[in-house]
Amino acid sequence: MKNLVSVTALFFISSLAQAVVEGEEITYTDNGTVLKGYIAYDDAIHDKRPGVLVVHEWWGHDEYARKRARMLAELGYTALALDMFGEGKHAHHPDEAAKYSGELKENLSLAKARFESAMKYLKQQQNVDARNIAAVGYCFGGSMALEMARLGEDLKGVASFHGGLATEHPAQRGKVRAKIISFTGTADPMIPAEQVAAFKEEMEEAGVNYKVVTFAGAKHSFTNPAADEYGRRFNLPLVYDAAADKASWEETKRFLSDVFQSN
Repeated sequence: MKNLVSVTALFFISSLAQAVVEGEEITYTDNGTVLKGYIAYDDAIHDKRPGVLVVHEWWGHDEYARKRARMLAELGYTALALDMFGEGKHAHHPDEAAKYSGELKENLSLAKARFESAMKYLKQQQNVDARNIAAVGYCFGGSMALEMARLGEDLKGVASFHGGLATEHPAQRGKVRAKIISFTGTADPMIPAEQVAAFKEEMEEAGVNYKVVTFAGAKHSFTNPAADEYGRRFNLPLVYDAAADKASWEETKRFLSDVFQSN
């Protein structure tokens, strides 16, 4: 009987310690365009908590972005995997992905409006501290999150994972509010060393609080387990790197804790 009681007590304590993450599909709009996102949070937390926007890869809003939102919810944040393309569009071929992402890169005002619509939705949630919002982005999403920081969006922090670092709108001194961290791989032909060096120079000249982390031998999309399949199917330099994925996530956890606690 004592053993049974002990086992039952341990199971109860263990259950309490586990995050109860809830995730749900949501819709919001931007200038008449329906946007389809996904919000995740731990329903065992009753206080307001920081919010994190998850900006998807160039394939569009997908399960990978939702997975990252749930991982952030497990850390105690409310996370919104947003929809930059509209109507939940998802590319099935690189040409299609390039078209969707290119439209926003060429029309930064539209990208800004889409991002702000998601941020407004997130800030309006009852379980979100609207004063504490950050963004994380992957691939195209990483470059978009960085562009939003350059534009002076009200973000505490931005984390870019294998996101492009080049821009036609370099950061201006005094305009960037967010602390920034960027993760890239040294074997990523899409983000060569020259681009990383130029980004560092840009951040230094603008006086931005930033950090650049590079992983030796890592290629593009190193955080996404589906990268290998995409790489084989379309003959692209996309390769998942478990070590770089884990290391970048651990660094991001520390980064988010720091930016939210320091404000």
